[in-house]
Amino acid sequence: MRERDELDPKGLIREAYRIDGITGGECRSIFLDWALSMDSDRDTQGDIAALLERYRGEHPEHPMTQVLTEGLERSGKPRRRGGWKSRPRE
Repeated sequence: MRERDELDPKGLIREAYRIDGITGGECRSIFLDWALSMDSDRDTQGDIAALLERYRGEHPEHPMTQVLTEGLERSGKPRRRGGWKSRPRE
């Protein structure tokens, strides 16, 4: 029996790296599934960085490496993007 990986409990990221010909869109879908399945108390930024450290060396050009890199870069402080507060007032 395989030991549980706390960074990738379902093995989604690991399996993405094993799929020949996987596309960026498929990797984004897998990444979203991974992110939604993680415990909300975890440090997602730290987990993404650790996954990149684990896989980037052997797979620098893999679409999942690109998706993880984008996830690390884009997941800063949440911003308000709409609603009444963002509308111009007279």
